[in-house]
Amino acid sequence: MTGQGPFILKYLPAILWLLLLTGTALCADDALSPEDLTKDEAMRLGERMYRDGILPSGEPMEAVVMGDIPVDGRMFTCDDCHQRSGLGSEEGTVITWPTNGRELKKPRRRTGAWRPPEGDTAKQNARKNLPPYYRVEDARPAYTDKSLAMALWTGVDPAGRKIDPIMPRYNLEDRDMAVLVHYLNNLSVDMAPGVDETTIRFATVITDGVAEEDRQSMLSTLQAHIDTHNSQNRHQERRATSGPFFKTEMHQAYRRWHLDVWELKGPEDTWPGQLKNFYQDQPVFALLGGIAPGSWRVIHEFSEQNKIPTIFPLTNFPIISETDWYTLYFSKGIYQEGETAARYLHAAENIAPESNIVIVFREGLESNALIRGFSESWRKYERPEPEYLKLLPGAEPTPEFWKETMKSSLPTVLILWLGGDDLANIESIAGDWELPRQIIFSSELLDYSFEAVPDFLRDNAYVTYPYSLTGENETRRLMVKRWLEVRKVPVTDLQVQSKMYFLGWMLTGAVKHIRSEFFREYFLEKFDMMNDQDYAIAVYPRLTFGPGQRYASKGCYVVQLTKGPDPELVKRSDWVIH
Repeated sequence: MTGQGPFILKYLPAILWLLLLTGTALCADDALSPEDLTKDEAMRLGERMYRDGILPSGEPMEAVVMGDIPVDGRMFTCDDCHQRSGLGSEEGTVITWPTNGRELKKPRRRTGAWRPPEGDTAKQNARKNLPPYYRVEDARPAYTDKSLAMALWTGVDPAGRKIDPIMPRYNLEDRDMAVLVHYLNNLSVDMAPGVDETTIRFATVITDGVAEEDRQSMLSTLQAHIDTHNSQNRHQERRATSGPFFKTEMHQAYRRWHLDVWELKGPEDTWPGQLKNFYQDQPVFALLGGIAPGSWRVIHEFSEQNKIPTIFPLTNFPIISETDWYTLYFSKGIYQEGETAARYLHAAENIAPESNIVIVFREGLESNALIRGFSESWRKYERPEPEYLKLLPGAEPTPEFWKETMKSSLPTVLILWLGGDDLANIESIAGDWELPRQIIFSSELLDYSFEAVPDFLRDNAYVTYPYSLTGENETRRLMVKRWLEVRKVPVTDLQVQSKMYFLGWMLTGAVKHIRSEFFREYFLEKFDMMNDQDYAIAVYPRLTFGPGQRYASKGCYVVQLTKGPDPELVKRSDWVIH
């Protein structure tokens, strides 16, 4: 019966559908299986169908929506609505039901209905004494492989009901359907490592070179969240065993939290092996926070390879990727300052397209990230490439260097991605040269020591600033301080502690909403679907979330400096730079 799906869709009358769905024409217990493929290969091909809308042949899947509108399967992939976990989503008033193996293979309860546990005869017999609201019948029976295939082909579920017409009806050959059904049967079936009947285990990663104060600021705040959750202030464990039957699912989902500390020592090329050993010795459900003075690449790649969610690590050097999925960062770090500089200059009215832009930098992680952020954004605007002047290691920018730069390059815009010490001789150009219209600095490279920028430059100086400005979030900062004081945690580094406070606040909501569905992809999706935050975060004006978005802070200010030894920041742009 090659091509059974397309044939049925085109030719069989509706009454035959009912026969098929009730098992008269096809045995309901028959399993669809891609027998010529290994399980791993079937899962790989099924994942590509589910996530990308691509058939095993490499061609796009074909489907119909709203009854008669043909669509390319890449336009409406399964995970657009059902999510990567297969556990569904909500968008306004539209509820997308789960399509993972565990949920498909059991009946779908109506809202409010209660099904006693299988095998619990006493509770099953007691059901007849419940109010009618809790005795309603299931919305549909469990799917078999055949009825699932029929639903995907025709849009009719095992109860004979039509599925919402926005759900694509797929034009799939039998073998391709078997691959997709096989994938769905195995999607989000086995609970993730790091969770047992009583505990969810997390870990945080700290690398060599982290200052002790930063280490303690992060750990003490993170542990305070763990301790608060475990305090049993709502008698969660007692409720799990003796709560009312209609709240069983919610109460029995409660687990204590445990935090391991993974400290990476020695050369960076040994870190993958250390992470592997930590994980083999004690698997964890997710990584929380973490801190590194350098690149986060090793931990990022470990998370991707092992599909471990990593939530809000403290790093200036996140991995910038449009496809990696398992690490959620506060921002793009220093890269974002370079990106902001490009967007700001492109929008500036006094900077013509042909303006000469000169970038002076010293080789290093920070300047490399800034240059990448700037150049990748700048190229999108099809503007002329800037002139790059790289300082050699150990070389000091002399008065002659600054004079020659001004004389030979004649910059309209001068971008100084340098530290404060590198500005010691820049006053040699004062009075002799017309200053560039804009001189751009990075807050991070200045180490937030804005007094290093000489007064004579400040009328033309603009600084990228990735945090809230003084006075914007005082109430939120006070809230964090009070929270720490109540838990007897010393206030040591409020920026670090505010970030970890926010992580814990979001973590509580995400764990609550996954209920007992301890799947890592579902856990990350709960962050994706959270409302934008401007309440609990004290160091950013706003953090925004959305499906697959992995950088929560999407903005950066451009500011100018008042004159004097203690300059104030004067906002010159909105938060989100377009």
